[in-house]
Amino acid sequence: MNKTYCFSSIIGVKLDQYLTLKHALGRQYELGYRTLKNLDLFLHSTKKDLTSKSFADWCDTQKHLATGVRRNRMFIVRNFCLYRQRTIPGCFVPDQLQFPAHHQTIQPHIFTKNEITRLFSAIKTLKSGSNSPIRQENFNLALVLLYTTGLRRGELCRLTVGDYNKKEHALLISESKFHKSRIIPLSSDGWNTLEAYLKKRNIYKLPTSIDSPLLWNNSGKNRAGFYTGVGVGENFNSIFLTANINTTKGITPRVHDFRHTFAVHALLRWYNNGDDVQAKLPLLSTYMGHVSVVSTQYYLKFIEDIVGIASKRFEKTYSKLIVKSNKRGKI
Repeated sequence: MNKTYCFSSIIGVKLDQYLTLKHALGRQYELGYRTLKNLDLFLHSTKKDLTSKSFADWCDTQKHLATGVRRNRMFIVRNFCLYRQRTIPGCFVPDQLQFPAHHQTIQPHIFTKNEITRLFSAIKTLKSGSNSPIRQENFNLALVLLYTTGLRRGELCRLTVGDYNKKEHALLISESKFHKSRIIPLSSDGWNTLEAYLKKRNIYKLPTSIDSPLLWNNSGKNRAGFYTGVGVGENFNSIFLTANINTTKGITPRVHDFRHTFAVHALLRWYNNGDDVQAKLPLLSTYMGHVSVVSTQYYLKFIEDIVGIASKRFEKTYSKLIVKSNKRGKI
């Protein structure tokens, strides 16, 4: 968090204390900082305290933004007000019921095994060039890692050769979302593909130093050979089109849908194996780099296959406890 701004409104001291606390807790809180800075500038210009009226007036200055962005900013201010309320019990706290509604949740595309096979075939049609001499190998590895580990797109793009531990067959994911780092073990498919890929890099005499990008290309537009998130997205969009894979809405899937697929398929395996799914959810949460199990459950809700399996499992376990009754309620 870049605290170069001097808060100067009536609540400026409290805002500064709040941001100092966030920083002490290890939060970068960049969006929060920018939002509260904007609020402070508004209150300083109007020379007003943060009240229901001044909050509404500030919200009016945000109307040019998308509803989801406005909602997030309003919640940032509300969380600050809750912090302020600890020492000033009568201070204003916005009513979240008055905030813009949530965006409609995007229904993820869960790839089938057949679709994954078609994607591998489509990757074989990718053409290499001077800027990407190993384009097929790059995206073959990318697909394997995304499908078998549930990596975020940004995590994949930031991986370096040194992040792979050959002895442990594991990847180090550094400073990812929420500033969490983790080590994830790879499946046999994952590490075998990765090691074959690195051997080909050696054959082509391409960079293999520990700080070189794991997915490498020679474009001068990119940082030291790293693919950008946009670059990965555009390549996968081309792959989806070649494989003729669309969502139920008739559009190409997102790279992030591989993460959904990884989580859902893991849960399905556990249900089919008769495992204690609730006991295993924390393992999946840690592997995926979530803050809590609640975040993991977001990927797993309302998936028809899971609901069906869970219902059958419940019926198998507890059906003997349920007895039929006649119309008068007697057994």
